[in-house]
Amino acid sequence: MFAKPVRGHTTAAAEGDVVVLLIGMRINHFWAVHQWLPVALSMVRMLGELARDRDRGLLGHVMLTASPRTYYVVQYWESKEKLYAYATSPDMAHHKVWAALNRKDRQGRLRGHVGRWHEAYIVPEGSYESIYFDMPAFGLAKVHGQVPVERRGRYADDRFAYRSAGAAREAG
Repeated sequence: MFAKPVRGHTTAAAEGDVVVLLIGMRINHFWAVHQWLPVALSMVRMLGELARDRDRGLLGHVMLTASPRTYYVVQYWESKEKLYAYATSPDMAHHKVWAALNRKDRQGRLRGHVGRWHEAYIVPEGSYESIYFDMPAFGLAKVHGQVPVERRGRYADDRFAYRSAGAAREAG
């Protein structure tokens, strides 16, 4: 089932800081399926684990591909604390997967068949803006809600200058 586009210009209704994690893999040798397939499947398993326990802090994600070799997930989190807590929790899949990969790496068993990477960003309010044209809720707007662009400003400068009520109280 496809989401229907919202007509007109909209923006994300995000307020406060935004936490974004980009995490992915690159297949360096297609024939080494036994090396890269478990990495790909582990990401799907972790996303399922997080979907079953919303209190862990993952608000939503978008799975993307940059090429036939490179796959990644854009994740939106409630806070950097919840992201870190998930990543380091010994009872969660991420900790177990990275421990296993680190063991294989130390033993020389990965042999460069699959690359792994992540980038994490904590973006303070006033340092992000968004605009969508005739789009269903996507990305930041999907996890924080979508509002008509006029509520935040017609131009990017206006949207960057927008401050939520909480931020305005702190500043005043």
